[in-house]
Amino acid sequence: METLRRSRIGDLLKTDPNDQEVLVKGWVRTRRNIKNIVFIALNDGSIIHNIQIVADATRFDDEIIRQISTGACIAVRGSLKESPGSGQKVEIHASEIVIYGPASPEEYPLQKKGHTLEFLREIAHLRPRTNTFGAVFRIRHAMAFAIHKYFNDNGFYYLHTPIITASDCEGAGAMFQVTTLNLQDVPKNDDGTVDFTKDFFGKPTSLTVSGQLEGELGALALSNIYTFGPTFRAENSNTPRHLAEFWMIEPEMAFYDIQDNMDLAEDFLKYLVSYALEHCSDDLLFLQNMYDKELISRLESVLKEKFERLSYTEAIQILEKSGVPFEFPIGWGTDLQAEH
Repeated sequence: METLRRSRIGDLLKTDPNDQEVLVKGWVRTRRNIKNIVFIALNDGSIIHNIQIVADATRFDDEIIRQISTGACIAVRGSLKESPGSGQKVEIHASEIVIYGPASPEEYPLQKKGHTLEFLREIAHLRPRTNTFGAVFRIRHAMAFAIHKYFNDNGFYYLHTPIITASDCEGAGAMFQVTTLNLQDVPKNDDGTVDFTKDFFGKPTSLTVSGQLEGELGALALSNIYTFGPTFRAENSNTPRHLAEFWMIEPEMAFYDIQDNMDLAEDFLKYLVSYALEHCSDDLLFLQNMYDKELISRLESVLKEKFERLSYTEAIQILEKSGVPFEFPIGWGTDLQAEH
């Protein structure tokens, strides 16, 4: 079997069938039997869709067939043929099946039925195999690639900024501290404060809240740079807008004015949306059907509409005329909040 090069299921589903011999490897989503014919839905993560494996049970050992259950890891060699069923262009008629890793039907927690996100959080080691997390991971991959491609194509240089830092970036957020000190026996100064001279860096250090400082220094040498990496905020705010760890994009340009900044922001966001719609259509359609019926139409509207541009004064006037009783009262000179 190993003499044949493995094919990705995502590639095979786009291939015209001509009885060529193929090898696929992946995880069983479902298995059903109709008399002596076994139908296996196999997925390898390269695409949200499964490929159907058709196996004549009389040609295989009973133990092999028994071990083909949801979650099992298998390799299948066979002929790629046109599928008579609807919703699939091709299927594989198996000539050889190898069980790499069985999964007990009584113990494997992922089944054909849907699972809540709360339940999947309890089995974090397996949730990447679900359609939801597979779609999210593939979209995140596409967006990370598109971010780098956009900036590279527009003359920006990617700057790697420190993750461990002593800078709090203008007080951008509460910071996670990093230390090698023994917390059971912390060295103290005479006044009772922590003696950070005994720490790894000899001073207080934290995880970065922003690469802005280093980014600005880079822009003053390379003109246009961007940072894209992990960022950490220690605000203990349990809201949909707060994360303890996330990836942040920070472009810094030496000679841009406010109009240039707005042009870049609009063009960048539209590029990412366009890239997602073009390259992640299957995953977006799945997420739309499962979670947000207006997801794709909302993304398409981002491309169609020009971003409205207002001065701060105009924005305040619009909010004052709205008559909405905001939790944070609005007035010229106040900061705009999320509710505004």
